[in-house]
Order: sequence, then C-alpha cells, then structure tokens
Amino acid sequence: MMPSSKIPKHLKLRPPVPVAQGTAESGAGPAKIEIRSLNFYYGEVRALSDISMTIADRAITAFIGPSGCGKSTLLRVLNRMYALYPHQRAEGEVRIGGEDILSATVDVADLRYRIGMVFQRPTPFPMTVFENVAFGLRLHAVARGAELHHRVEAALREAALWDEVKDMLNKDGRSLSGGQQQRLCIARTIAVNPDVLLLDEPTAALDPISTLRIEETLQALREKFCIVIVTHNLQQAARVSHVTGFMYMGELVEMGLSSAIFTTPKDRRTDDYITGRFG
Repeated sequence: MMPSSKIPKHLKLRPPVPVAQGTAESGAGPAKIEIRSLNFYYGEVRALSDISMTIADRAITAFIGPSGCGKSTLLRVLNRMYALYPHQRAEGEVRIGGEDILSATVDVADLRYRIGMVFQRPTPFPMTVFENVAFGLRLHAVARGAELHHRVEAALREAALWDEVKDMLNKDGRSLSGGQQQRLCIARTIAVNPDVLLLDEPTAALDPISTLRIEETLQALREKFCIVIVTHNLQQAARVSHVTGFMYMGELVEMGLSSAIFTTPKDRRTDDYITGRFG
C-alpha cells in the first residue's frame, strides 16, 4: 500500500466534494444505478466478468484502468448502445431508477433519451448552435416556442457556454473551438434532463484550458445529475470524482471513495496502476 505521505505530487487530492447523504456502497449519495452479476460478451469473448456495484446519484463516479479493461464497454451497457451491433450481449441485472434496463420489454429509444452520453471527440450536428441543443427537445416534443428557447438557454448556461455563444446561436456548431464543441455536446445532452450523464474520455482530445472548463462544468452539474466518467487521466479522476472504480481485464477490482482509492488502495493491482508500475 502507499501511505498518503508518499503520493506522487501530480496525484495530490483536493478534499472530497460533499455529496448528498445516502447509503450507496461507496459511501456517497443514494444509489441511482445498481448492477448485479453483469457479464458482457463480444461474440464468445467475455469483456465484463461478474460486475456488481452501486453508483450514487448527484455525484461523479470515475472508472480508471488500462486500455481494454472494460471501462467503455460498461458505459455502453448503461444505455444499451451495444444493441446497435450484432453478436453483442449483456447478462445480469442493471437497475436504473429501479428498472432493469436489460429487460427485453425496455424501450431502448426511451432509455437512451434518459441516459445521455458524451463521447471522446466532440460530435456537434451539422446545424446551428441553437438547433444542436434543441435537437432532443424537438425530437421528443417536450418543448416548443418560448419554452424551447428557455430550455436551450438553460442548458447552455449549465454547460458554462451561454456567455460565449449567446450572440452566435445561428452559427454552425461545428465552427466552435474543440472545447466549446464538447460543452455544446454536454448542453445538448442535458437539455432533455436525463437521469444519468455518461462521459467517455470527454477531454482526451482537448487542450489543458478546455479540459479545466469541462471539469469545472462537471462539478457544477453533479449537483443535479448522476455522472459517470471514464478516463485514462488519473489526475482528472482524482480532481473531479467523489468515487473511483479501478477495472482490470474485465473485472471491477476495487471501488470506493476517490480519497481512499488514490491514497490507500486495498488491492495491490490498484496500487501498481496508480503508481505507474503497469498500465
């Protein structure tokens, strides 16, 4: 184990951000996602092995681990994106808000409306800034007229982008900078008020200043959403998350408060990864 006095300077932690009171396994807020005995297969290859955990609401949960360990696969299970591809299947139980989303009776289109996802590279649609954010609201007919404009502005404000684009709402969203595009994608996702916000390496393609803006945005959004982020950046996981899970070879090795995972991990594999001995 690694005593706190020996933590590398680049991984020194800020005090944990307080979260809502509750009884999630990791000691954060009340459970939003409950996963039991989850296995996932690409054809005959098992990519996730017997995963069980709870993920807290109104908190940021980060998953770390080497490439190919199953982090991104786990995210794609949470909104059943894998169903878009043949020969991929999940077994077990994944409950979000009490509903088992792996059930054959689940409306997958509705599920993806409720479980928003932001990818590694910004993916603004070929339309204006305003229409990018309004897209989901129009698609699901949840707002129109003045209400639509109010929801778009609110989402842009929550994504810390309003002041930068309020005078260019009719400009092509793809013309924004990389960091602005990613915050635009976050605004588009949160405009429909999802139950869960998933982010897969959301700052991997961004410069340090843009990365900081995204991290600050996530800290503000966690007051409202259950946020799950996958990142290879250990410093980022230490900075933004309240709870961290370490995954290795398709298994969840260890999960707990980030302050504990990065200072006194219980499993030697976690310690080896955090200190750079492998991965």
